[in-house]
Amino acid sequence: MKIRVLWFGRRSTVAFDEPVETYRRRIERRWPAEDRVLKPVSGGRSDDPRRILCEEARVLDRTLNPGWALVVLDERGRGLTSEDFARLLDEYEERSTPGLDFVIGSDLGIDRDFASRAKVKLSLSPMTLPHQIARMVIWEQLFRATHILGGGQYHRRNIS
Repeated sequence: MKIRVLWFGRRSTVAFDEPVETYRRRIERRWPAEDRVLKPVSGGRSDDPRRILCEEARVLDRTLNPGWALVVLDERGRGLTSEDFARLLDEYEERSTPGLDFVIGSDLGIDRDFASRAKVKLSLSPMTLPHQIARMVIWEQLFRATHILGGGQYHRRNIS
C-alpha cells in the first residue's frame, strides 16, 4: 500500500517542511509515501469561491490514482483516536488497497461534491486548521500509526 498526502499551497521553506519530510521518510519503512503540493487555482478567490473550489476539484480528479481510496480531511469528518486511525489503515492494507490519497483543501476548503466521493472524511480537529498544520498533523499520525501497528514505543497508551 502507498500513502500520498495532496495539499493545496505553495512550497516554501516554512517550519513545517522539515518535520513533514522526517515523518514521510520514517513512514517509508512501512509504506511508500509522497507529500505532493498542488498549486491553488488563482483569480477570483474572493469573488467566486465556488468556481475556485470546482476548479480545484478538477485538479484533484486529474491527480488521484484509480483504485486508491480517497480520504478527505474535513473538520466535519469522522474523529478517530490514533489507535482507531491505525486500525483503519491496517484494514486498507489487509484488503490490499493499492494506496490512500489524503487530501487537504486550499484556504477555501474542499468542494462538497468532491468530498462526498471520499471513502473516509477524517477530522483532525473540530476546529479549522491552517493547511500547513493539518499537513504536519496527518504526517505525524501516519507515522504514529506505523508504530502502533508495528508495536513500537513511539505511541504511549494512556496510563491512567
